[in-house]
Order: sequence, then structure tokens, then C-alpha cells
Amino acid sequence: MATVKQLPASGASAQAAAPRTNAPSSHRRRRRWLGLAYLAPALAVYGFVVLVPAIQGVWLSFYHWNGITAASWAGLANYLGFLQDPALRQAIEHTVFFIVFFSVLPITLGLASAALTARKDVKGAAVYRWIIFLPQVLTPAVTAVMWKRVYAPDGPINSVLRALGLDSLAHGWLGDYDWALPALGIAGTWAAFGLCMVLFVAGTQSIPAELYDAARVDGAGPLREFRTVTLPGLRGQLAIAVTLTVLGAIRVFDIVWLTTRGGPGTSTITPTVVMYQRAFANPDVGAASAIGVVLALVSLLIALVVVRLSEDGNR
Repeated sequence: MATVKQLPASGASAQAAAPRTNAPSSHRRRRRWLGLAYLAPALAVYGFVVLVPAIQGVWLSFYHWNGITAASWAGLANYLGFLQDPALRQAIEHTVFFIVFFSVLPITLGLASAALTARKDVKGAAVYRWIIFLPQVLTPAVTAVMWKRVYAPDGPINSVLRALGLDSLAHGWLGDYDWALPALGIAGTWAAFGLCMVLFVAGTQSIPAELYDAARVDGAGPLREFRTVTLPGLRGQLAIAVTLTVLGAIRVFDIVWLTTRGGPGTSTITPTVVMYQRAFANPDVGAASAIGVVLALVSLLIALVVVRLSEDGNR
């Protein structure tokens, strides 16, 4: 039997049959380097303003230094002092208290407001949202000064109490050991409420209306509709709100320092106030840097946990 020998392919067909490589073209490489060139100035500024001070802060946290004389090696002493210092332990307790007022209450009120005002047939909803969101436009310094005036002995709260004949209840709220911390907590709730509400209202508007219609067809009432449709649809917004508000409670400084400076006594002291005092009032830059490093690590850990939980919930 005759055999047929396969002739070698021609040059053009051989090139067509050869496997194509996935290496990026020179044009794509040029575009990639061009993008990095555009980003280089911003990255350089970010590194100089953020990364270099952060690294320097971590380095200083292992030294005893008053900011003037030569620094001496401290090792882990500054971090061990973080756990042993009574003022810091009290400040951590106050931070847990602030998380309730700066995070839990604003998120709860924001969810309720979003559930009530997200419907298109609610009259005056836009005005209500604008009024509640107004604190976000104000700077923390303005907010602190305003609430300091509200809580003053001759401020609006005491004036209303006296007008109602409740003179015995009128007093200096920020100067009271028992009421100073809750008073600042209420101010924090007022400041964070608007942000949470706007996040949740925007989230409810992105939920398909068909889901609400299906829930109503199944006989779901307002509470069940909120639990089965609205709340699952706001998982991403909840993650953002929890992250921002909890980190705000951990790092709260402006409203405390501008109203009470951590007083009366240490009744409203926070870790950031202690850090400021260690850095500038009674200079111990190493201890202040250790407090800052611990707060940064705690904030990072909280953010990672919230993101992980939100991702697991979306699967």
C-alpha cells in the first residue's frame, strides 16, 4: 500500500499554526509605565506625609524621649505601660461607652429613619433628611463649641428646665462627673446619625421594588418587610457605617478636648486625649507613639473583621 507523506506547511500557514504568546505588547507596556508616571507625584507625597511619619512613630514607640534630650531605648516598656496605666484603662472603658453612642445608636436610628423615609409616598422626607444630615456639614470644632453652649449653665437645656419649673435639674452638664460622659455621647449620636441615615436611605433606593412587592404579596408586614428585604439589602452600607462610626468612637478627640479636655477629673478621658497629653503636656513621645500604634492596629483589625464579615454574608 502506498503511503502519503505530509509535506511541511508553508511559511504563512506555519506562522498561523504557531501558538500565540500572551506577552503584553510594547504599546501596553508604555501605557503601564505612563500610568505609573502620572501616579508617581501623588505616591511620593503620600509616602512623605503618611508612610514616613508612620514608620517614624513605630520607631519612636520603642524609646523614651521627651522631644528635646537624647532618646533612650525602652524596648516594650511603652507597650506594657499601655496595659498597666490606670488612666489608659479608664480611657478604654470610656471608648467602649462611646462606641454605644457613636455607633450603635446612630446605626439603629439611621436604619429606622431609612425604613420610614425611603418610601416615595412619605411627605417631607427630603426636608427631614436634609435636617438630619446637617451635622455632617459642620466641622468637629463647630460641633464641639455648639454643644458646649447647649450644655452651659445658662444654655438652652437649663433655660427650658427652669421655664418648666424644674430648677433642681438644671446644672452644668459638662462639669458634672456623672453626666459629662453621657452628654458627650449624645452629641456624638447627633453628629453621626445623619451619615448613617444617608447611607441607608441610598441603599434602600437601590433595592429592587419587586422584592418589596413580592414581600407584600406574601403578606409581610412592615417589620417583616424590613427584616427580610431591607436589612439584607443594606449589608454593604452597614459594613461602611459600622467601620466609620466605630473608628470614629475609637479616635474621638475634637469634641472631648474642646469641651471638657477629658474632665472633670478624668471622667471623659479617651485614649487620644491621653496620647495628646503624653506628647505635648508632659512630653513622653515614646509612650504617645505606642498609644498611637496600638490605636492604629486596633482600627485596622476592626476594619478587616467588618470587611470579612460583610464578604462572608454576601456569599
